[in-house]
Amino acid sequence: MKPEVFLRPWKKSDAPKLAQLANNKNIWNNVRDSLPQPYTFKNAEEWIFYCNRQKPLLNFAVIYNTQIVGSIGCILKTDVYRKSMEIGYFIGEEYWNFGIATKAVHILLDYIHKEFRTVRVTAEVFAHNKASMRVLYNNGFYLESIRRKSVVKNNEIMDDYVWVKLLERG
Repeated sequence: MKPEVFLRPWKKSDAPKLAQLANNKNIWNNVRDSLPQPYTFKNAEEWIFYCNRQKPLLNFAVIYNTQIVGSIGCILKTDVYRKSMEIGYFIGEEYWNFGIATKAVHILLDYIHKEFRTVRVTAEVFAHNKASMRVLYNNGFYLESIRRKSVVKNNEIMDDYVWVKLLERG
């Protein structure tokens, strides 16, 4: 039996599990500093409240075999970039290497294609995060650019890889 992965809106009752998953230095090393570290129950409650006010929904819980295992979402770009979206995600460390992120990104791309008039989806990945680059490649993204020394994480200056997927529009 193949494991089931799906996305659903965040629920208030998800806060303890979200706090447990996100309060992990190995997760934080691969995301922007806007994700607090340490990540507390209060941070989780605030995030869920924020997500539940979104119209349309842009951020989701990643579910694997009935368990919350991560978070995924998208950011609508504005102005001249209004046909573009950026995606971001994390999967709890104990669930790495199960193909969950690959499936979750696939589901999010389907949602974006159906719900928005987006023609371009981007994802930015730190140079050391080869697993996330594989997730994107496996979902039809291509490496558009490497922005040299464009990111500061943990007081280290590093490269940022920009991955892109162009969506077909009829």
